[in-house]
Formats: sequence, C-alpha cells, structure tokens
Amino acid sequence: MQQTRAVEVGTGLFVALGMAAIFFLTTQTAGSNNFSGADSFSVTARFDNVGSLKDKAPVSMSGVTIGRVTSVVFDPASLDAVVTFVIDSQYDRIPEDSDASILTSGLLGSQYIGLQAGGSEFSLEEGSEIQFTQSAIVIENLISKYLFNNDSDDESE
Repeated sequence: MQQTRAVEVGTGLFVALGMAAIFFLTTQTAGSNNFSGADSFSVTARFDNVGSLKDKAPVSMSGVTIGRVTSVVFDPASLDAVVTFVIDSQYDRIPEDSDASILTSGLLGSQYIGLQAGGSEFSLEEGSEIQFTQSAIVIENLISKYLFNNDSDDESE
C-alpha cells in the first residue's frame, strides 16, 4: 500500500512539472518586447506566403525588436499578401534596399519579420515599400515535397 502511494505521488509531481514546463515555454516564446510605437514610421512589404504572421508580431533587425506588424491583408489584384509594419523612428537609417523575411522563433513557432540591411545610401521612410522579400517556410509543404520526392525515387528504381 505504501509503495502504491509513492508511485501516485511521483506520477502527480511528474505531470505537474510537465505542465509547468509547457506554461513556461509558452510564456517565453510568445513574450512581448517593449516596443511602444509612439514615434514611428510605416513601411509595407509584399509576400507570396505569410504563414501564420499576425498583427503585433515583432519586426527585428540583428535580433533587436525595432517595430511591430500593424496589418496583414490579401491584395486580390496582385494575389499576394501585403504586410504593413511600423518601425521606431530612432531606427531611421535602415537602407531602402534592405530585405524582409518571415522567420519563426521558439518551439511554438511564433512568426516575426526579420530585416537584413542592404547597401543603399537612401533610408526607409514613411510609406516606403520593401522590394526584396522572402516568404514564410511552411513545414507542411516541405514535408509533402520530401514525401512525394521519395515516392518518385522508389518507383524509378
């Protein structure tokens, strides 16, 4: 009887620690950075696929949050997604030929926009549009390509 009680207590502790670890990971990957957006300028970028990018997602450069996504909309004329985001005005020297990529952070896969500096002498300003973009990588598409490519390789042998 004593051994059964110890197993039950041990199992309960294991489950409680597991749930605490999941809660901790959730709060760490979806954490908010201190971006106020009080004095900022708006920039747009077009992507073929935005994955699960949401409003208020961070915009970062070199790992530092410099802005926030304000809207993600579909453009029926060009059939792509238009992402509008604001950048804090203290970062007003970002070259206009910089590129924007949709990246994934953490275990739970929250997505954000990562900027990489270009080499232009001119900087992004209010109303600028980033021309060089890289869409989100959709894991399901990668898996299906891998599976279908393996099937075709097996059939040719």
